[in-house]
Amino acid sequence: MGLTFLSIQGLSVSYGGKADVLRDVSLDVQRGEVIGLIGPSGSGKSTILRTLVGLLKPRAGTVTLDGQVVDYTSRASLRGARDRFAIVFQQYNLFQNMTALRNVAIAPTLVKKRAKADVEAEARALLARVGLAEKVNAYPDELSGGQQQRVAIARALALKPDILLLDEVTAALDPELVGEVLDTIRALQRDGMTMLIVSHEMAFIREVASRVAFLDQGLIVETGPPAEVFDQPRSPAQQKTGRNRHDRSPRLDDGGCRRRRSRSRASDAKRRLSPSA
Repeated sequence: MGLTFLSIQGLSVSYGGKADVLRDVSLDVQRGEVIGLIGPSGSGKSTILRTLVGLLKPRAGTVTLDGQVVDYTSRASLRGARDRFAIVFQQYNLFQNMTALRNVAIAPTLVKKRAKADVEAEARALLARVGLAEKVNAYPDELSGGQQQRVAIARALALKPDILLLDEVTAALDPELVGEVLDTIRALQRDGMTMLIVSHEMAFIREVASRVAFLDQGLIVETGPPAEVFDQPRSPAQQKTGRNRHDRSPRLDDGGCRRRRSRSRASDAKRRLSPSA
């Protein structure tokens, strides 16, 4: 399989004077892998991503990226790591006074001091890659939530990261907009982008992830291929989660069934309002 591209060993994180949010977490990621991070709310999934980019400081443990240990106490080391990670959050956080093109181009232009013409050409290509070629001059308030999230993904890709971190990127979207964002992530997976994805879209994680890590109370309690973790879970916590998932209607990966239910409800409403009804 070759050398491990990203190695997280014994990572522990605490903040706010509380007990560890992450406890002795270890995870190895190969180049081109897609890792799905799943588990109950508050289990530490997003904390892993935020720690990798230095938004939270580890209390213990090491992160090694492509053979280089990241020193989170060193500005230079952290800056180097941030050049290789890019994170997309649940909220798009676009600049409202800038077009989609400018939102994507601003960081490479201002932070990396690259030529504006080159960056804007790349930004146009990235917006086309996420299906927004016709929206380059649109402002955020002229875009749907799904379109704004795709701009945010293009903005992250403009930094040319080695690893893309996606933190519940569909959680704030209306159901009918989820599919377009998931299609963008599917395309990135096919292109070989290394990704760590925090999501409650279980069917989608099953589809795109190379491996799944299930977290509970700050611990990774189970890792393995999606079929194994979902269908033959070893940990009691994941077994319980699996039973609960079967007891309820599962959250869907593309919003398709939800759209059909929405259309069905709309049709029912129209029939009720029809004079012939």
